[in-house]
Amino acid sequence: MKIGLLVRIEAKPEFADQVESALRGARQLADEEQATVAWFAFRQSPTVFGVFDTFDDEDGRKAHLAGRIAAALGEMAQTMLATAPTIAEVDLLAVKVP
Repeated sequence: MKIGLLVRIEAKPEFADQVESALRGARQLADEEQATVAWFAFRQSPTVFGVFDTFDDEDGRKAHLAGRIAAALGEMAQTMLATAPTIAEVDLLAVKVP
């Protein structure tokens, strides 16, 4: 794992439970992505969520950004999110895995 994505997602209060459910369901989609090494969805506050995922190379990251999870997030942004998701590309400096 050399690179990743850190995504901030802010739901409209009335859609927070639906956004949580969608992120939980996206785990299955992440499992199907060969180039996604690790994938995490998390909640920071009642309406703020995030996703952190990692990849071995830029091709994997690009494939993920063109995949089904990104498409679903784009659809959610039109109605359920307070603002557009913030997507930051990151370089991993150190990794500890079991």
